[in-house]
Amino acid sequence: MDEIIAKIDDPEILPQIDKVVPFHGYLSTGAFIGLQMLKIASELLDINDDDRIFVTCETLNCLPDPFQILHGCTVGNKGLKILDYDKMAVTINKGAKPGETNVKGVRIFLDPAKTAKYPVFHAWYMNERKVPHEEAISELIKAGDDVYTWEFVDVQVPVKAKKDVRICTSCGESFISKDGSTVCKGCLEKL
Repeated sequence: MDEIIAKIDDPEILPQIDKVVPFHGYLSTGAFIGLQMLKIASELLDINDDDRIFVTCETLNCLPDPFQILHGCTVGNKGLKILDYDKMAVTINKGAKPGETNVKGVRIFLDPAKTAKYPVFHAWYMNERKVPHEEAISELIKAGDDVYTWEFVDVQVPVKAKKDVRICTSCGESFISKDGSTVCKGCLEKL
């Protein structure tokens, strides 16, 4: 993998790789795709390192990790949402200013019509054969942003509602009621 990383001529991505690898465990193709998508979004939306961003990943696999480690987007702080569609796609937007109800975002996806120009990577992406991460990433380095398609999208800013904390009438534990219910989801599933 070191030989592949040595081929990268982008000085911004090298320190990012150094941060992502210990978090993810190794440099996977999916994590590298996440790095490239983050770079594209950063250029299109003028995102700086200290900007708060919000990310919706359309897969659980590897892709969310660079956003977590480099921008602190987590499920817990509501900066990361996962839609388990098993697509190599992500929507990214900056945080809203007070009073904004919509912000500009960008949805980026790995485009199979474009990956076809890179046969080794395309074989990895379409799971046509076993391709080592080193080979897939090597082709991604050559391809740059040529394998991605993106479009600007309007992202609705959710209204932050006051939490309705209640005591479950069944188990006696506190929970956040989203619909006025007096029974928590855990107890409802047991009924």
